[in-house]
Amino acid sequence: MAPRRAVSLSLKKPTYAVCVVGTEMLVNVHRDVPRGAKTFRVSASSKVEVLMDYDSRRVAEPTGKAHWPLDANVDVVISVDTASKELNDLKVKVSYFKQQEEDPLGHSVLYLTAVDISLDVDASRTGKVKRRRGDKKTWRWGPEGHGAILLVNCDKDSRGPGQPDLYSSQPVSLDDLQDMSPIVLTCDGPDELFDRHELILSVSLPDSRRVRVFCAQGGTSISDYKQVLGPRHPSYQVERQPGEREIRFCAEGLAFPDTEFPGLVSLSVSLMDTAPLPEVLLFTDTVTFRVAPWIMTPNTQPPIELYVCSVTDAHGSNEKFLDDMAYLALKANCKLVICPRVENRNDRWIQDEMEFGYIEVPHKSFPVVFDSPRNRGLRDFPYKKILGPDFGYVTRKLLLSGASSLDSFGNLDVSPPVTVGDTEYPLGRILIGGSFPKSSGRRMAKVVRDFLAAQRVQAPLELYSDWLSVGHVDEFLSFVPTSDPKGFRMLLASPTACLKLFQKKKDEGYGEAAQFAGLRHKAKRSINEMLADKHLRSDSLHVQKCIDWNREVLKRELGLAEGDIIDIPQLFSLKGAYAEAFFPDMVNMVVLGKYLGIPKPYGPLINGRCCLEEEVRALLEPLGLHCIFIDDYLSYHRLQGEIHCGTNVRRKPFAFKWWRMVP
Repeated sequence: MAPRRAVSLSLKKPTYAVCVVGTEMLVNVHRDVPRGAKTFRVSASSKVEVLMDYDSRRVAEPTGKAHWPLDANVDVVISVDTASKELNDLKVKVSYFKQQEEDPLGHSVLYLTAVDISLDVDASRTGKVKRRRGDKKTWRWGPEGHGAILLVNCDKDSRGPGQPDLYSSQPVSLDDLQDMSPIVLTCDGPDELFDRHELILSVSLPDSRRVRVFCAQGGTSISDYKQVLGPRHPSYQVERQPGEREIRFCAEGLAFPDTEFPGLVSLSVSLMDTAPLPEVLLFTDTVTFRVAPWIMTPNTQPPIELYVCSVTDAHGSNEKFLDDMAYLALKANCKLVICPRVENRNDRWIQDEMEFGYIEVPHKSFPVVFDSPRNRGLRDFPYKKILGPDFGYVTRKLLLSGASSLDSFGNLDVSPPVTVGDTEYPLGRILIGGSFPKSSGRRMAKVVRDFLAAQRVQAPLELYSDWLSVGHVDEFLSFVPTSDPKGFRMLLASPTACLKLFQKKKDEGYGEAAQFAGLRHKAKRSINEMLADKHLRSDSLHVQKCIDWNREVLKRELGLAEGDIIDIPQLFSLKGAYAEAFFPDMVNMVVLGKYLGIPKPYGPLINGRCCLEEEVRALLEPLGLHCIFIDDYLSYHRLQGEIHCGTNVRRKPFAFKWWRMVP
């Protein structure tokens, strides 16, 4: 209920007032009272509800023809529940008495005009606007929460070149309206009342840069829509037509939550009496929106599109790799999108350039690509080729310095949904790589980290990846879906597991089986030689310590047990202070449902089979997964990347609705 507005009565002449439906008005019966009056009585039109507000410990409610005492602290509160048909068609009469049975000493009369003013949105999150008289100012998370939601209108519904729709002060198409959230202003009452009263729709000056509101004036075609709130337009005098009881608006978000913007935007409508000077505020109704966050999708979500670049440069063509990706996409029933050389400018690292996610309100959802600040050959691809109808775009720019390797989005991942103690993360947790705590190493740019944290729904977790030359989390971890109750396993690269496997094969008499057999471009190394190589062992054990540190953090922060983790054999060697994969890094895979595109490790052949491949199959295929080993040695591994680095996957959004969680 809105705060009570007070109106004072007069014995000399009638008082006229406007009462807003659903609100309470305090009638001051004590200001102008006949001399000698001790009691009073109130009568009113049938459509006016009268409530006496008093302290029952001091005043007894009158019975029969008894009156209320004037000297007690008794307030008269009135309300109405329907709008007036005519001006001043409701009446409240206050009669004053000296004694209980005597004739009245005088009367005060209040003529009321009831007006129905309400600003309503989809606060119940059903996809439709419903009238709500409860709390509309606050926004609450959770299954029992309330509050409307805005999409950042960051797609481009117009054809041809151009910016996202949010930069246009006019809706670009009828489809564009579907990306907006509806608002309904009820303004029911006598037309004459609005000749001397104004309705003002407003937003705070800071929020006017984060939301734009349109009104359809005179029709429903695109040309009828006019911007009424937005940048440089914090208020709007509503143009109500005679007899108009509802005015419809639609709103779009202009900015994602970020460091200085928690994501909440409030709109208000105010009823102003313009007859006196200055104008008098009679009533305000306020609604609050939350801007929908950008949400990442983990490997456990079904794939929709697999992206890969076609390149031909000094390192050769990746045509065979593209064929392998086509086969993998076919098996997974996933569309393959090949970015041609003219668009990638021989930049093959499409995972590093961008990350796919989505945004959602109850009535609409669409994918949004997050463009990294790395800005190499693929820098224009997300904006020029992916941005389009119902496909949004967002980025964060570095202001002072160039991007480091850790700003590439191979260094950005997200876990499946997890529960940690009593805390649920139904959309998983974002994982990024950085420096060891309290060290001064490389970190992902603050503007990106701040953006990810501000979304609030995937609680970012920073891991230690600065020990790697490239420094990306996808070099030592991945997630794969499973059909058991857990729903996933976390894969970690494991030098210890690899050394144990090689020692086992040596003990079985296969010490001369060679790593890199079948590769013309790499010298072979036997199991015996690798086990005897003190530097390789020392380097790999150093890496194991780095991975083990992350392992404990991940177990603690994702609520994982050892049984949820699978160690994938992998060796590393140090180049200076930083580690690189000694053979193709199998954890750096692409996951398409139950089909895994894994870098072919070229491990020692035993009985004609790669022992590393056989080990990985034994670990993963019992979980219902299909391991497809793909040769990426020349086209990716030799360039310090693998299959995950050279691919990108758009996945289905979560069925879970983000607003039902409690961050």
